[in-house]
Amino acid sequence: MPLADRKTYLAELVALLKKQWPDNRTVNIVCHGHSVPAGYFATPYVDTFNSYPHLLHRKLKERFLFAVINVIITAIGGENSIQGSQRFSKDVLCHRPDLILIDYGLNDRKYDEDSVYKAWKSMVSQAKENGAYIMLLTPTWDFTVIDAPQDKTNLLYQRAEIIRQIATEEETALVDSYLAFERAVKSGIPFETLMSWSNHPSRKGHNLVVSEIFSWFPF
Repeated sequence: MPLADRKTYLAELVALLKKQWPDNRTVNIVCHGHSVPAGYFATPYVDTFNSYPHLLHRKLKERFLFAVINVIITAIGGENSIQGSQRFSKDVLCHRPDLILIDYGLNDRKYDEDSVYKAWKSMVSQAKENGAYIMLLTPTWDFTVIDAPQDKTNLLYQRAEIIRQIATEEETALVDSYLAFERAVKSGIPFETLMSWSNHPSRKGHNLVVSEIFSWFPF
């Protein structure tokens, strides 16, 4: 089964973002997940304006000059997808989102694959029932994967694979942050420059995620 088509999946949303007053309306984008979308850098320091939700907001506004866009962060540091799925209706769907980004891979390593799979599937199902577009994000890196990113025994790699599988099954957008980090390091970018802490990206790392997200907005 294929992923969603990168050129068409968000085409209707892009058309809405291009509308001018009085034909436009507010577009709500929700970033749901753990500490990375919440903006944690070196915990407990929160650097909101250098994290990918804010950087994405700025990039979207640079392109869509007439759009009214809310980027809403419902992420909680330390949370996992099982907890996030339990509050999904109350904390995410209440915003009537047009687009939902889900990012829990880093913290899902402590939980068994079946529970993680069911939690992600539950959130996708709820989002679809409410007519929202969906982006599933594989995890950004930490220092456990730097020497062998394709090591299938690494739990972070395994969680990335679950997220890829669900994106394929559900035909949603996939933001493969894990692969973006791998490509960046292979290109010669020092891994340390992508990180602000042991498991949190720097602004440079967040920008890798933004580039992957933005690639789903067709011109």
